[in-house]
Amino acid sequence: MATKGKVTGIIANLVIVEVDGPVSQNEICFIRLKGVDLMAEVIKVLGNKASTQVFESTRGLKIGADVEFKNHMLEVTLGPGILSRNYDGLQNDLDKMTGVFLKRGEHTEPLNPDAEWAFKHIAEAGDKVEAGSWLGEVIEGWMPHKIMVPFKLQGDYTVKSVVADGTYKTKDVVAVITDSKGKDIEVTMVQKWPVKVPIKAYREKPRPFRIMETGVRTMDTLNPLAEGGTGFVPGPFGCGKTVLQHAVSQQAEADMIIITACGERANEVVEIFTEFPELEDPRTGRKLMERTTIICNTSNMPVAAREASVYTGMTIAEYYRSMGLKVLLLADSTSRWAQALREMSNRMEELPGPDAFPMDLPAIISNFYSRAGFVYLNNGESGSITFLGTVSPEGGNLKEPVTESNKKAARCFYGLNQDRADSKRYPAIDPIDSYSKYLEYPEIQEFLKKNVSEDWVDNVTLTKDILLRGKEASEQINILGDDGVPIDYHERYWKAEVIDFVILQQDAYDSIDKSTPFERQKFMLEQVLDVYHTKFNFNSFEEVNPFFKSIINTFKQMNYSEFKSDKFNDYLSQIKSKINEGKAV
Repeated sequence: MATKGKVTGIIANLVIVEVDGPVSQNEICFIRLKGVDLMAEVIKVLGNKASTQVFESTRGLKIGADVEFKNHMLEVTLGPGILSRNYDGLQNDLDKMTGVFLKRGEHTEPLNPDAEWAFKHIAEAGDKVEAGSWLGEVIEGWMPHKIMVPFKLQGDYTVKSVVADGTYKTKDVVAVITDSKGKDIEVTMVQKWPVKVPIKAYREKPRPFRIMETGVRTMDTLNPLAEGGTGFVPGPFGCGKTVLQHAVSQQAEADMIIITACGERANEVVEIFTEFPELEDPRTGRKLMERTTIICNTSNMPVAAREASVYTGMTIAEYYRSMGLKVLLLADSTSRWAQALREMSNRMEELPGPDAFPMDLPAIISNFYSRAGFVYLNNGESGSITFLGTVSPEGGNLKEPVTESNKKAARCFYGLNQDRADSKRYPAIDPIDSYSKYLEYPEIQEFLKKNVSEDWVDNVTLTKDILLRGKEASEQINILGDDGVPIDYHERYWKAEVIDFVILQQDAYDSIDKSTPFERQKFMLEQVLDVYHTKFNFNSFEEVNPFFKSIINTFKQMNYSEFKSDKFNDYLSQIKSKINEGKAV
């Protein structure tokens, strides 16, 4: 019998319910309001009182309203048809919602129950299977979508039967499996997973470390992100977080992209909805949206919905990872999620931490990040979730609690710099403050030596040092004036500028420069390091500026040219000639 209750307290989206039976943490309930059921989640239980966060507006709710508990946690519906969809944090299909503004109590089917899918069996009768084992597949768009043994099942099972290859609906039975006691279990194409409990159905064994190419030079060259790794992009408003995420999603080496718009302004979310269907997928030549799913909660939605959206995105990512796919999960932004946590924590009168955020904020963020990763599946195949989040710190303060908490959890830090953005040096990732801890991993170093070049890691370290020395020289020149420092300072500064303009800066709107493969990144870095190692003979600081500007302009023309084309090679010859001229000055 379902547990029921009555509303005894209302504080905005925090509703206190007196229950007449057992309830669990994170259990879902529905609150009755004028014929409409409002979905809520239990976030605290104390005796016969349950504190719930409501995912919709509570305006008009009164003490004494009826509540019914559903005996299951917040969960998502998984199966064929998720790709190309636009969901909210509760997995309502936004394209099916009525009107511009979402109505309270309106819920839609996340999957089309009438859609038919061409099923092809993988398992045979008599096969031994377990949770996550592949029974068959359908083609979703152009990607294989595996139909799996439900993850809620425990132990070993035997396949009793699998339907013949053919066309079926998502709720049709496609296989029957038998447990150790002889009980038959029917399996359809649809599963339900709780969003806040990570699903584990993979083997514990050492992972192979590989770099996930994003095509963004300042990330791949200086601070690479490992496949199955984690990173985040903090920065003030207007520094290019959204454009950077678009570039990464379009160019990254991933099979599927999930974008979680968690509490961003409505205009930015509209930009995602309008631009993504038009973006070309460079890997397939098709539309990028065909392998993308968007989960959207904007700032004007209830704060509780923002928290749900990040977990919904991660759970869908785990589902596709279990199919042996490389999934890229982008969250924009974890600041809004953290603000939702702060608001609910304050309403429950919990002990506040720094800036009134919950005391356990670092643990909450770390637990979420830990769900990303590279896994070996039960059948020996592998899959991965690479997570890249963004943080929007108030006033661009990178010392605030949310940024610091993300720093503790993420392995890559791509800090956006306001000065770089103001001077149009995009991507505005600060090359001095940003870092990738993966470069310290012996496995990553070995991968780069084997797949890029033997001295690649040393060259990256040298590049970072050049940029730091160039910054120091720039500060000295600004303080003492052009003629107040030796010529060496000017040369050091401009050699760092060559790296900045040629390697770090990138045109996201140019068909060639917007994405740079590793082979080309390696070649260009070697060319700019050749410039650095060259000893020039300048007679005065006035000769330094025009010489290096000419070098930079030619290099930039190379960036806009097809790799190793006649035009590209011609620009390279011009640079060699200019370097020889500089030696003879």
